[in-house]
Amino acid sequence: MTIRPTILVFDSGLGGLSVLREVVRARPDAHYVYVADDAFFPYGHHTQEALIARVVPLMGDLIAAHRPDLIVIACNTASVQVLAPLRAAYSVPFVGTVPAIKPACAQSKTRRVSVLGTKATVQREYTRALIRDFAGGCEVTLVGAPELAALAEAALSGAGAADDAIAAEIAPCFVGDPADPTDRTDTIVLACTHFPLLLDRLTRLAPWPVAWIDPAPAIARRVSDLLGPSGPTADPAGATMVFTSNRSHRLSEAFTPFFGGRVPA
Repeated sequence: MTIRPTILVFDSGLGGLSVLREVVRARPDAHYVYVADDAFFPYGHHTQEALIARVVPLMGDLIAAHRPDLIVIACNTASVQVLAPLRAAYSVPFVGTVPAIKPACAQSKTRRVSVLGTKATVQREYTRALIRDFAGGCEVTLVGAPELAALAEAALSGAGAADDAIAAEIAPCFVGDPADPTDRTDTIVLACTHFPLLLDRLTRLAPWPVAWIDPAPAIARRVSDLLGPSGPTADPAGATMVFTSNRSHRLSEAFTPFFGGRVPA
């Protein structure tokens, strides 16, 4: 491992910034390359075959260009559909993003948990297997929100997203008696990395309080474990942002908090 490792964080758009933020906190010594495959956004609207055909060769180009020591697939949809082919194709270590069903069910008091993701993520057998293995008797509601990732993307890009549109996307997560806190959903898994970008609004628009489970801290711990001990110094200039559509970085200042204060090149 190099003294100052390069970590490539990959997503279909800006949602992976929620993961990047936690990884940077855990490893300030690293150089970061964030890649948004916005030319193929949103991933949830594509078949598995189309995603494999798109992402596997694209990742080969990115590895050749940036020589990362580790790659984070900061996208639930890509992780459940493309992570295995990526690991088969390349020797670079990959860390994926999967629905945090096990910790959510372990902490739920009412035994009612919802998984909020893209349609592609909640429909995958991988997600259903996690429920079978780790639900522990919880009633798990799968909710495929078709537009929430795009709403998060719009909100972060400054285009805005209406409260009523967000509320409609999350409404199916809330199951049970609204008047009885012991008989209603109390925990929601954020199974798309775009969704934590809207966490303040999700909390405000929820019909009752719930625990929102974000996998990013666990991903950051896994990255740090794989890389080994941190280097002696941070890399304050080490940030690159790539859009596959080749659009310009119009919002560099908005992105700097996710890079730990670095201004992405």
